[in-house]
Amino acid sequence: MRVLSIVHEHTAGSGVFGEVLRERGDEVLEWVPPSGSGPPAAVPGAVLVFGGEMNCEQEDRHPWLVGEKAHLGRLLEAGTPALGVCLGAQLLAEVAGGRVTRMARPDIGWRSVQLESPAAADPVLGVLPDRFEGFQWHSYELSPPSGAQVLARSEACVEAFRVSGVPWWGIQFHAEVTGEAIGEWIDEYRSDPDAVAADLDWTALRERSRQEISRWNEQGAQLCTAFLDYARTPNPSR
Repeated sequence: MRVLSIVHEHTAGSGVFGEVLRERGDEVLEWVPPSGSGPPAAVPGAVLVFGGEMNCEQEDRHPWLVGEKAHLGRLLEAGTPALGVCLGAQLLAEVAGGRVTRMARPDIGWRSVQLESPAAADPVLGVLPDRFEGFQWHSYELSPPSGAQVLARSEACVEAFRVSGVPWWGIQFHAEVTGEAIGEWIDEYRSDPDAVAADLDWTALRERSRQEISRWNEQGAQLCTAFLDYARTPNPSR
């Protein structure tokens, strides 16, 4: 299957999801909108949209967001299966008619996430445990579009949703993140004013991440695999 991988910065790439794609032998078309390039001309069978330090409303600072949102809108109209992570989830939510707003305080670290009842029958989120510890790093939260199914929540925000009638999923937690990436984010936290303001024990977060990452990467791979399996199903229910 041909998969469009939308990456916004090198430290927030495909991670574990990329490993799954390589193991499956899928054709990957990587698009980096901040580079100024347009999307690949080839039509994808599925789309993965990853995170980044920028925010959805920063079109003046990042003009390429306008073009990316327009392309995502075309993919939505075409019914192309998509899975967005963190910023990617927020972009999918906004393009589909939802909202993205700043949180009262940033959510960084390992947080308990609870699946909602519709997730039990969901072909993607249903592979995860009813409750799990997920890695977070965001200062904005999404409000899913009207009619969307909320599939998971934490005490802080909506953690996962599916757009009604379309194979579009968004997850706020970083199911794709590797231990190496977490280490880089912690190393560079001073470049993120919200992370500085959070005033966290970064040494403790680094150690907790070492303890959790093997289990978390396994669950992330399961989630990505479930999405890709669904996307390649002949004439899947939309």
